[in-house]
Amino acid sequence: MRISTLSIGDELICGEVIDTNAAHIAKSLLERGLRVRRHMTVGDVETDIAAALNELAPQNDALIVTGGLGPTVDDVTAMAAARATGLPLVVNEEAREHLHRFLAERGTLAGGPPSDKQAMIPAEAAIIPNRVGTASGFRVSHEGCLVFFLPGVPVEMKPMLGETVLPCLLERLTLKRSVLSAYLNLFGLSEPQTDRLLDGVADERRGVRMSICVTFPWIRVTLRAEADTEAVARASLHEALDLARERLGGYVFSEGTECMDEVVAGLFRQRGMTLALAESCTGGMIARRITDVPGSSAYFLEGLVTYSNSAKTRLLGVPAELIETKGAVSAEVAAAMAAGVRAAAGSDLGLAVTGIAGPDGGSAEKPVGTVFISLAAPDGCRTERFRFGGSRSEVRIITAWTAMDWLRRYLGSVGSDRSDRSDRTATEKTLL
Repeated sequence: MRISTLSIGDELICGEVIDTNAAHIAKSLLERGLRVRRHMTVGDVETDIAAALNELAPQNDALIVTGGLGPTVDDVTAMAAARATGLPLVVNEEAREHLHRFLAERGTLAGGPPSDKQAMIPAEAAIIPNRVGTASGFRVSHEGCLVFFLPGVPVEMKPMLGETVLPCLLERLTLKRSVLSAYLNLFGLSEPQTDRLLDGVADERRGVRMSICVTFPWIRVTLRAEADTEAVARASLHEALDLARERLGGYVFSEGTECMDEVVAGLFRQRGMTLALAESCTGGMIARRITDVPGSSAYFLEGLVTYSNSAKTRLLGVPAELIETKGAVSAEVAAAMAAGVRAAAGSDLGLAVTGIAGPDGGSAEKPVGTVFISLAAPDGCRTERFRFGGSRSEVRIITAWTAMDWLRRYLGSVGSDRSDRSDRTATEKTLL
């Protein structure tokens, strides 16, 4: 079945509001073996809406439209539907009765009866009930396409979609397909690197598709398998997943919807270890991520934002002469910070970051984006130098992500051979 969506609203095309309706509709359809083939967005202009309807209807079996069914002057979707279909706009008694009853039950008729604007829909259209709002939806046939009109308010649109639109579509579906999805969340690879590693994982012949979505600074890989039966789709998906896991290795920090912070929290609980933080350039961003997860008090002992050199010396015991000779942004100072906060807190792990986030403060030897991360643990201290590109905000964000990833990898390897971690000298890594 060919299905497209049309979102209506000036607030959408002006970027004032994010179109979450289109994403919800697409996901809901996909879960039922249906796929959106095209999406369009237009503003609150009657002629533009009518033109979009006339363009999309002949190309589709079904079209789901959201927005523009309210009571204000800019809500012109019903008029545009009448214009496109050539049907007269009439007051629908079922929609009118719902509007008056809904408002009366909430005591909002004190100022007199409401306008019947929301009850005016094209003649011959069928009503789509709205149990949580005033605007009834409607459906009408146009150019052989079944067009559903729903309010743009998500809390109204979602139940109307699930209770009326989706059942209507599934009743008309002659060949039902099974579509299964899986998600791999990665950190530490660029989009081109990910694409190269996963070359050949998608297989159109077996109904397996792949998409790569970058949400700085992490990446989500989506694998979807489509087949006539769930068993065939599941087998194809598992085969693709196994291959993707093998190719990506430790860059995968989770599968499904679990975020990095939740993964790290789970590992701390499993290992029974504790953590203390010493942050300079990130200014507490890592501590916030740790404490955003409920229950973090079980393993997070304390975090210090030692922004100044004097704070590094006074709170962490970093020798002033070390800062003077090596610089506050150095492998030696980062290691001393990690060891100092670990000793002060009595924690199993001490993690420290120091760097130059910019836009000023860089030099030829240590340009903006230079960051040192150090992890002091029972089996030694690991320190590395990084060169991160981007704005001040981006440098800080990717530093915090890298620190969290260090914790994930360390905790995930506890009990295995970690001999390569002890007392490593700083190495250079450039991430642009």
